[in-house]
Amino acid sequence: MTVDLVGLGMTTMSLKPGDTPLQLACQATRGALADAGITHADVDGLLVGSSQGVRPDRLGVTFAAQGGFSDLRLLEHVEIKGATTIAMIQRAEAAIDAGAARTVVCVFADAPLVEGKGAGSTYAHSGGNTGTRGLERASGLLGSVPTYALLTRRWMHLTGGTATDLSAVATTTRAWALGNPDAVVTKPLDDEGYLASPMIADPLRRLDCARPVNGAVAVVLSADPGIDNPVRLVVRGTGRDHPVRRRRAGGESWFGGGARAVDDALGQAGMSRTDLDIAQLYDPFSVVTLLLLEEYGLTGGTPAGEFVRGGGTSRGGALPVNTGGGQLSGFYLQGMTPLAEAMIQLRGEGGERQVPDARTALVGGIGGRVDHHAAMILERAA
Repeated sequence: MTVDLVGLGMTTMSLKPGDTPLQLACQATRGALADAGITHADVDGLLVGSSQGVRPDRLGVTFAAQGGFSDLRLLEHVEIKGATTIAMIQRAEAAIDAGAARTVVCVFADAPLVEGKGAGSTYAHSGGNTGTRGLERASGLLGSVPTYALLTRRWMHLTGGTATDLSAVATTTRAWALGNPDAVVTKPLDDEGYLASPMIADPLRRLDCARPVNGAVAVVLSADPGIDNPVRLVVRGTGRDHPVRRRRAGGESWFGGGARAVDDALGQAGMSRTDLDIAQLYDPFSVVTLLLLEEYGLTGGTPAGEFVRGGGTSRGGALPVNTGGGQLSGFYLQGMTPLAEAMIQLRGEGGERQVPDARTALVGGIGGRVDHHAAMILERAA
């Protein structure tokens, strides 16, 4: 049984305080149902993901009730951070394959920007004073930026990578974002502008970091042939891996397990890396794009920095990557950012940024501190 993505709904992506996660989730879901040409009554499964910043809301049953759903056969809250979106897709697929549901909505909502509070304060000071987080706090490692700065410095040391490589990622994703009406950053960027950006945690500058937004994305999955959507996107394969922060033998691996997740997804799809038309990668920081290009084996053996600098991920490149601006310049809604853009591209709805004849996409997700890795292969049905 093939499971298709038949609906996509997105709210306005905002850099200002506004609606609650619940309100945003309802808006995105209504949009996804309208896009699929169905109603709430046609849905018998609901999977909800939300960031740490809105976990007290928990959505779940509250959202199901206030969002207009009833008599659901599947209702769950899913949480493995940036890999949650693909985990929800896998869960929905399994339920549909098993006959436990027929049409499932997956929604992710986030509203970290709250009046009178700084975005990110929840993340920076959570975790207590014991264990790994306790050691990090005692060392001044508050939040993800300094942690990824250490990883960036390690990558530079081992590979010879430089700030020029980071700038290439930032400027390339910004160029893509200029063609995305949903992007929250629309000012052109060049190397000079990148280098003028303030240093946050050496060697990461402000423009190396994704900006939090208030927004939501919802998608509809179904095996119901009665849903009359002119463009059906088939989930051809998925893969996950959870190394639990342990390095595997055999050399340096930035996101040990990432390659295996991609291999599994491609194996299920019966495809190879050369079959991919586009890739939508999880990019909370510029360095992560470089690390994942290498970890996933997407550059054909070319060092990631050289690949990006040479235009490999740009318009007309060998593998267009993060064609909506990614999370760096598009909008940061965890794993829903790459999935939404993959769907837009495969449906031919990318407008100025559309990649010609895009039919296959790799969607990636990472979660936590190298805790979760997820990959998915989507294909536009003939």
